Amino acid sequence: MGVPRQAARTAAAERPARLPPRAPDGRFVALPDAGTPIADVDDPSLYLNRELSWLEFNRKVLALAGDTSVPLLERVRYIAIFHANLDEFFMVRVAGLKRQVQAGVTEPTADGRTPAAALQDISARLRPMLSTAMTTVHEQLFRLLRRHGVAVVSMADLAVHQRAAAAAYFEHEVFPVLTPLAVDPGHPFPYLSNLSISLAVTVRDPRRQLTRFARVKVPKVLPRFVPLDGGIVFVPLEDLIRSHLDRLFPGLEVVASHPFRVTRNADLELEEEGADDLLMAIEEELRKRRFGAVVRLEVDSAVPDTVTSLLQGELNVTEFETYHVSGLLGCDDLVELADLDRPRLRWRSWHPVTHPRLRSGPTGTAPDVFAAIREGDLLVHHPYTSFGQSVERFILQASEDPDVLAIKQTLYRTSGDSPIVDALIHAAERGTQVVALVELKARFDEEANIVWARSLESAGVHVVYGLLGLKTHAKTALVVRRERDGIRRYVHIGTGNYNSRTARVYTDLGLLSCDPALGADLTELFNALTGYGRQVRFRKLLVAPWRMRERVSELIEREIAVHRAGQRQGLIRMQLNALIDKEMISALYAASRAGVQIRLVVRDICGLRPGIPDVSEHIEVRSVVGRFLEHARILQFGPDDVLIGSADLMPRNLDRRVEVLVPIEDPELRTQLRGLFDTLLEDNTMAWRLGAGGSWTRIRPRQHEPGCTAQEQFMERARSAGAGTAST
Repeated sequence: MGVPRQAARTAAAERPARLPPRAPDGRFVALPDAGTPIADVDDPSLYLNRELSWLEFNRKVLALAGDTSVPLLERVRYIAIFHANLDEFFMVRVAGLKRQVQAGVTEPTADGRTPAAALQDISARLRPMLSTAMTTVHEQLFRLLRRHGVAVVSMADLAVHQRAAAAAYFEHEVFPVLTPLAVDPGHPFPYLSNLSISLAVTVRDPRRQLTRFARVKVPKVLPRFVPLDGGIVFVPLEDLIRSHLDRLFPGLEVVASHPFRVTRNADLELEEEGADDLLMAIEEELRKRRFGAVVRLEVDSAVPDTVTSLLQGELNVTEFETYHVSGLLGCDDLVELADLDRPRLRWRSWHPVTHPRLRSGPTGTAPDVFAAIREGDLLVHHPYTSFGQSVERFILQASEDPDVLAIKQTLYRTSGDSPIVDALIHAAERGTQVVALVELKARFDEEANIVWARSLESAGVHVVYGLLGLKTHAKTALVVRRERDGIRRYVHIGTGNYNSRTARVYTDLGLLSCDPALGADLTELFNALTGYGRQVRFRKLLVAPWRMRERVSELIEREIAVHRAGQRQGLIRMQLNALIDKEMISALYAASRAGVQIRLVVRDICGLRPGIPDVSEHIEVRSVVGRFLEHARILQFGPDDVLIGSADLMPRNLDRRVEVLVPIEDPELRTQLRGLFDTLLEDNTMAWRLGAGGSWTRIRPRQHEPGCTAQEQFMERARSAGAGTAST
């Protein structure tokens, strides 16, 4: 059976997946050649490009910034997130592609693109998107803010009294911080820090009739938007500086000034094999990161060609890497405005509720988390149920309990004021044996994690950095406790980081259990991470990079087998952040060809093309992008095999990271997770459907169909089930 070379050539490829047929006796019918390998698994038309797929995810974020049903300041926040996402995309993904091109790499990815071709396609797709983003900021958001009494204006638009106030602010707060840097034979072109906004200033000496170039950095230590009139009028800091450049260049004529911004390669290139001390090696790489190659130059669209050429030459970038922006640079700073105290312009505040089994007693006594876990497994769903009163409370109680003998925990990302880190330190000081596996290579959190590692070590915590060549991304905690009937082990295994801040805005799941098999598995996993052992087989856990790939493949193949045998409808449902592993995609294609019903909820990157005739027409891919960032990973195979954990289906997660998936065995908790999937798939207001061509289409209620927003449904269910004190 042939595979189409152009996956998106027909409209049929864009329609939702159909259920496979049934025979007259009710048995599910396997399709012709069901379960056999695809004729050409390497056909590039079967796969979507990773970078372009990510750009389409960010387009969904941009769409929310333009969505009139979203509160205004939340729209401002989405446009800030859109630009912050792009900054990281350039610092890591674009920088990586550039390095490959410079190294002469021409090997195409699964979708058939070479690194050079991917860079070309990124640029072609991104530039119109950026134009839309600027229109959204200046023609929509700023105009709407003005209607609500918040004005973002230039210095030229200020009234006389506002201009005087701005001048006073400049003199007292800004001027002392500024340092003009000349560029001439005696003054080389200055270093420009990553993501910094600068002013390219042209000055003229009227006596010597000489024109010179200078650079003035817009300081990051000051607010980007200068508040006036009690915080109802804001002026961009660079505009305030531009209007007072005569103070920086006395005796010279300021001919022109234009803002520009640089983005540098910020990905670490760490050679772990040759590193005697991993912590010191990462510190050295962090120092080098400051001087990474420039991968993007953003310039004000009014900059003269002569100035642009000068910047390009000094920064070693081409016109291809230059983005001419008609509007505000560095729009990620708009988050300052999103945080304005205007409750009516934001989402109604949400306070996570305490899980019913973890509520305080009638006299206000703190709950006994261990007793609650002994009653049966607990499933927590953040931010709907409180992270502070579940996961944090679990670690805090362990740190105070004299019967706790040991606490072992992985730390990938945590907040700056982490109660969990404080609890680990407190436990170690009390004499409890504490082990913390701190992942120093967590991108952009390396410096913070080095600080945590040193703080933990100084308190007597046994700090380890994981396995050579592997990131430890698993979210696991183990508490060993002495009880009347012997030693009992309590575990937490989750989908999200031990970070109280992100737990308020990321949707994540966690299992709290004292299942002896899970306790034994985590004990052996920590021994493997801290010692030399290599435990590759576990009782219940699926652990990467050992057998997770193999076991997930087996579960997919099982669904094919039971469907072909007519035992029941084959079913696979997954919620993931990303799906790009070629082997996993090929296995899902084989299942689709067999008639297995496959429903995927993928937040951002998806390399699978749904709806290809004879290949993936039984696969539907959706995405939910809403108030909270969907971050959970759930895998369901058939009605009863449901797993949660830290792993996405990407080569790095399956092959180059330590990841954990845990099966949910309690029937009631499995029912909860199936209901969660049902709700996500019913969302018809904040959900999107992926077409075979790689574009996402917003799902809207049909005529007379009630609207369903999954995240609002989860909040309402939490309110109903979680009567009691709300807490974060």
